[in-house]
This record gives sequence, structure tokens and C-alpha cells, in this order.
Amino acid sequence: MVVLLLVIMLGTTASQGAAHVRRESAALAEKSAEISRLYQEERRGLLRLSILLVGDRGVAEDLVQEAFAALYQRWDSLSDQATAAGYLRVCVINGARSLRRRWGVERRHVRAAEPDSVAGADATLLLAEEHRAALACVRRLPRRQQEVVILRYWSQMSEAEIAQALRISAGTVKSSASRALAAMARDLGVDNVQ
Repeated sequence: MVVLLLVIMLGTTASQGAAHVRRESAALAEKSAEISRLYQEERRGLLRLSILLVGDRGVAEDLVQEAFAALYQRWDSLSDQATAAGYLRVCVINGARSLRRRWGVERRHVRAAEPDSVAGADATLLLAEEHRAALACVRRLPRRQQEVVILRYWSQMSEAEIAQALRISAGTVKSSASRALAAMARDLGVDNVQ
């Protein structure tokens, strides 16, 4: 009944309407398959990036899921589906920025009497002492410097890729990385951090 009504309203024949439904169904299946493939390829790297940016695995997983949900909604509007991995990375970075901004507001305005979240019992076994010290130094850096260091040295992105992902100039990436490494060297008490 509904298909007949649509056929009458659109002025198409039943066979044209059925062909349209088949094309839409095939496009939806192709979209779902492509996003599933991207999920398999990109999820782990995005999760690592997200954990480094927000410091909480549960929140990081939510950020990655939200990035994939946003990709699914905007898939048809992407000018080139080959850029989908970059779109996901930018979604995770922007989501982490929003969360950190929100957390900062909460810390300033709501002095909760709750203790800080405690890492799991196995967390100390996962990182060697020097890794924990370096990660603590990264977490003390300003937001942009943190993002640049994580993307450069953890995600192995080039300066141009970082500039594109963070929507800043390549020169800003270089200066942020330089300042971050100098601050980390001071904090760790070494001459040079690489």
C-alpha cells in the first residue's frame, strides 16, 4: 500500500520504484561494508590516540564510537571516501578537546568531594617507570603541545598531516613540538628528548 502510494505520488511505475529501492539498498549495504572495513582497520589506532588524549579508556572508547557514528551520518557528504580515516582522526581529536574543555569547566566550578579516578591494578605493570614519567610530562604540557607530541611520536604522523588534522599551520606544528620537547627535557632532567 505504501509503495503504491509512493509510486502514484512520484509518478513512477512499480518497476521503477522497485529499482530505486534496490539501488538505495545496495548503496546502504556498500556504505555499511566500507565503514565496517574502516572500523576494523582504524579502531585500534584511534583508540590509542584517544586514550593518550583523554587518559581514560572508557571515555576513549566512547569518543571512537562517536567518531564512527558521525562518519556514518556524514558518509554521503564526504567529497572523497578515501579521506574517511582522516575525518575519524579529526573527530577523535575534536571530541577529546571538547571533553577536556568540559572537564576544565567542571574543575573550576564544581569542586567535587570525590577522589580522583584511580588507574586499574594492572596499569603499573603495563608501563615501565620511564614511560610513566614521560607520559606524565606529556600530560603536563599545554593542550596543543600534547596533541602535537602524541600525533607526531605516537601516531607517527608527518608535520603536514598533523597540521591538517589540527587545522593549524606546519610552522605552528614545528614550534609546538619544539617547545613541548624542551619542556619535557626540563621536566625529565635530560639535555634532549627525542
